[in-house]
Amino acid sequence: MVLRTSRHGPLTRIRLTARVAGRPIYQVSAWLLGETLVDSGCARTSAELLAWARGRGVRRIVHTHHHEDHVGGDPALVEGLGVEVLAPPLTVPILERYYRLPLYRRVVWGQPGDVGSRPLGPVVRIGGQDFQVIPTPGHSRDHVCLFAPGSGWLFSGDLFIAERVQYLRPVEDARLHLESLRRVAALRPRLLICSHAGVIEDAGAALERRIAHWEELQRRARELHHRGLGPRTITRRLLGREGFMTAISVGNFSKLNLIRSLLGYGGCPEG
Repeated sequence: MVLRTSRHGPLTRIRLTARVAGRPIYQVSAWLLGETLVDSGCARTSAELLAWARGRGVRRIVHTHHHEDHVGGDPALVEGLGVEVLAPPLTVPILERYYRLPLYRRVVWGQPGDVGSRPLGPVVRIGGQDFQVIPTPGHSRDHVCLFAPGSGWLFSGDLFIAERVQYLRPVEDARLHLESLRRVAALRPRLLICSHAGVIEDAGAALERRIAHWEELQRRARELHHRGLGPRTITRRLLGREGFMTAISVGNFSKLNLIRSLLGYGGCPEG
């Protein structure tokens, strides 16, 4: 199976695992609250998601951003269930005519199909709660988080991911990402609902540790840079050698990209 679920009160976590040659490669979660799915996984898991969603009253999808592991299930659910799709305003034109993915991303996640959607406003009601739509660029320029002031719930998309993120794509902006992390931390969320880490009860403390990790990494990288070291040397000293993610992505995901971005080299969050 590539789909597993777990319940957290009224919230259902749907864990979707992409497999290549029968081996699990990557996992991401979609979330069902009331009649709304928050994100829809990748194209490779769309048939499983559709089969699971039948008879569960799913009427719409709300997106945090446009990346293929979050929107790939849309066409199957639109065609199979007639759901509507709501997305951040910058995401809408991307979904309408989705760009051709690089080969490794097509192999792992599958190529998303085109789908029509409506832009999210400043507030969206999900499962009886009003969620504020908070712009949180950095991971991508269209990224948003969904925050319910009443309950303190935060759907964080790919803003959090893990406390010690070490890999970045060249189009991401780590400094802008840090600003977005600080923005949501200031909201004092009580429950963090992350596409990768799952449900985190002590949201504020987890966000502070996430912020502190990159701030300390940035501080140490700047010190070494001021001593005349280049980004590659700094990366090796602070994070060690590149790993599997760098190899499989042909350098697109790398520790070097993170160090370069924290130092202010490039990083234009358009992907």
